[in-house]
Amino acid sequence: MDAFSLSLIYGTQGIKKQDKFILSLIVGIFHFVMPFVGLVIGDYLFKKISFNTNIVVGIIFIIIAMEMVLEYFKESEKKIFFNIPGYLLFGLTVSLDSMTTGISLPAITNNYLASNVIFSVMSFFFTLLGLNIGNKLNIKYGKLSTLTGGIILLILAINYLFR
Repeated sequence: MDAFSLSLIYGTQGIKKQDKFILSLIVGIFHFVMPFVGLVIGDYLFKKISFNTNIVVGIIFIIIAMEMVLEYFKESEKKIFFNIPGYLLFGLTVSLDSMTTGISLPAITNNYLASNVIFSVMSFFFTLLGLNIGNKLNIKYGKLSTLTGGIILLILAINYLFR
């Protein structure tokens, strides 16, 4: 659901159809890989190193949110993070919490491959759905949807920072 809500906001940037697919695919791949990372090394890392993913995600969201809010006040339309590194950053941030899912996965099932495939496919479709709905909001409301998305993303960032 994180992927859906954030892609809804990201979709207000007017992403092209091909880029929506690429971004959704990246999110799906990250949601496949990150639980395995959590399963394999996550337990060790979380025991040895105090690492709070919420703070990292919150900081990244603040940066993206501020860029979106500032974009509203600019005269020219410049789309933010519309390149592969930007998509990878987005995919990573919405998937970081999936690493903790991998740590708890043995308590739920021992079929890690099937559960991660389902997790990945659902993340792909929810991201694609959010991007499409966000795009429709952008068409209907224009730059106001970008400002609103930036404000919502800022609120989500604050929520992540104070969890």
